[in-house]
Amino acid sequence: MSRTTAAAVRKMKDGQSNYIWQPSVQAGQPATLLGYALNEDENMPAIASNSLSIAFGNFKRGYIIVDRMGTRMLRDPFTNKPYVGFYTTKRVGGMVADSNAIKLLKFAN
Repeated sequence: MSRTTAAAVRKMKDGQSNYIWQPSVQAGQPATLLGYALNEDENMPAIASNSLSIAFGNFKRGYIIVDRMGTRMLRDPFTNKPYVGFYTTKRVGGMVADSNAIKLLKFAN
């Protein structure tokens, strides 16, 4: 969730008037929402009509990051005389592996 969404969630309470957001009491530990650790991502949209503003789930099970071994390097001694330039490429990627492990919360009108 984004920072603006987190600010709205911090004000929410459960049926016993307890806040569902609990700030971290230890340095380096994330805040929790209903006992689950939270991460903020500014690429997520803010709360708006029909927005998918909160992603919740087990990201270790649901999303896989592919990091191919090795880096390819190309030496270019001609472009910037008297210097030698190096061009490097590394192949990485990622995808949803289990869509049941991650759910998006859609806000209504």
